[in-house]
Amino acid sequence: MADSYGLFGFPVHHSWSPFIHGLFARQTGQDMVYRLYESAPENFRHDVLEFFFERDGRGCNVTLPHKRMAAELVNELTKRAERADAVNTIVRRDSKLIGDNTDGVGLVTDLKQNLGLKFTSPRILMLGAGGAARGVLGPLLELHPAEVLIANRTVDRAVELAQEFIDIGNVTGVAFDAVELSKPFDLVVNATSASLKGEMPHISSHAVNHRTACYDMAYGVGETPFTRWSKECGARVVEQGWGMLVEQAAEAFHLWRGVRPATPPALAALRARAAAMAARIPS
Repeated sequence: MADSYGLFGFPVHHSWSPFIHGLFARQTGQDMVYRLYESAPENFRHDVLEFFFERDGRGCNVTLPHKRMAAELVNELTKRAERADAVNTIVRRDSKLIGDNTDGVGLVTDLKQNLGLKFTSPRILMLGAGGAARGVLGPLLELHPAEVLIANRTVDRAVELAQEFIDIGNVTGVAFDAVELSKPFDLVVNATSASLKGEMPHISSHAVNHRTACYDMAYGVGETPFTRWSKECGARVVEQGWGMLVEQAAEAFHLWRGVRPATPPALAALRARAAAMAARIPS
């Protein structure tokens, strides 16, 4: 019988993870199946424990809104999951559940390897202070930025998150309308859920110029409000989170199966499928 893996979230029907992990499994010759599990917050703990200990699940991914609950559920955290206080990947080792967070390494790998971006003490603007931002902040600080400014609709959450990471970098939390605009940022990362709602955080266009790379951690068929705004501001690089999605999945796959899949073929297939879907959408 094929080993069982899956994704827990609410909602999850839109996820591309089964497509990606199916590609990885075929590429590496792994006998596994990957399914989606729609799990409401009040059922999350029960559903995950049932998956692992009654259905013999081997590993799972966790997405919104469960990443911090997953950190409380597992028996042990990796260092990067402990730092993030959020889990997006769980693996079962005998009777223990190990929680990891592959979001940050997925983002940084996409920025550096797939997009070929090179940064020297960059100024980074992070939009959002939720679980998505929390998961990638540590790896972004490994780029040795001159500063990271976390902007959020609720300023208290931005300040709280900044304080958790101040020991490893120059991190500040502010409200969206208090973003310092003395000069444009080198990298702007949208870690809010605004794109999924068809919205754009209220940020001045002066945060971006022709040297800025803008990255939307969300992804969708066609443009997002953030990518449209970034192009209108004249950013030199504008990307959605397709590459991050593939790279974080590859890191999780390696944790589960002990083999690292090649990501360029999967990313090409994913982009081609998304482009085909976009072409079918009436303009």
